[in-house]
Amino acid sequence: MAEGTISVVIPTLNAASMIADLLKALEDQTLKPDEIIVVDSSSNDQTQDIVCKHPDVKLIAIDRKDFNHGGTRDMALRESKGDFVLFLTQDAMPANAQYIANIMRPFDDEHVALVYGRQLPRDDARAAERLVRSYTYRAQSLHITKEDIPDLGIRAFRATDVCAAYRRTAYLEVGGFENPVLTNEDMFIAARFLNAGWTVVYEADACVVHSHNFTFRQQYKRNYIQGVEIEKHQDILDDAPLTGEGLSMVTYTLKGLARQGHILEAGRFIIDCGFRFVGNRKGTMDARRELKHAGKSE
Repeated sequence: MAEGTISVVIPTLNAASMIADLLKALEDQTLKPDEIIVVDSSSNDQTQDIVCKHPDVKLIAIDRKDFNHGGTRDMALRESKGDFVLFLTQDAMPANAQYIANIMRPFDDEHVALVYGRQLPRDDARAAERLVRSYTYRAQSLHITKEDIPDLGIRAFRATDVCAAYRRTAYLEVGGFENPVLTNEDMFIAARFLNAGWTVVYEADACVVHSHNFTFRQQYKRNYIQGVEIEKHQDILDDAPLTGEGLSMVTYTLKGLARQGHILEAGRFIIDCGFRFVGNRKGTMDARRELKHAGKSE
């Protein structure tokens, strides 16, 4: 096991229904963190009161308007003391007591900068969501280097701060997360790591339970924001296309739903994909217009 201290960072907003269980799961790990930090965006439920019942957990309260995915996590990492910093979202529950030990294991290789884990669906996940998770987060671990980018395309940069661990020295070397950034801060720093010669690892044995049953409106908004940020970062992502990967996921999911006899769910998933596509395209086009306008203004 890689030597060094371990910090865990959890951004929260109105997490009262889940934060106690998450903190208990972290405190019960076979490899215990040296530090747990909760960064709360001015919750108006009992989140902060619950966190304060765990005296070894450090609470950082920020104004809700000051939160953003990159800047807030960057602030927390720099406030932490760990040689390795693990990020979890408030709704990502370690699947077992070996989660931290498993996500730390790849750091035995001194070239590894980032390790991200596997997301397993919740009990209430839709059939389509279960298949999407099984497509995206497979049972085989993967070590990715710069040489793999031509073959993997956009998949080379896949990473998720739902459940990820960073080597502090590597993180600081590439400049950390952007601030501000609306989403995909994990993908963009993964690209920087790879282009700087570091290795990124998908560790399939480091599992959390995490999934969403998004509405069509939520799916549109989520993919709109992704479209905006990915278009703005095409230079970092080597202009890797998203279309092929998206079609592969859709085909895999529809075939799985057909095998399982979920015909109505397949119909809903097709509509869901329409909202994803339209949201992504609208975000992409808006970002292009913004970049074009900014270029003319310079």
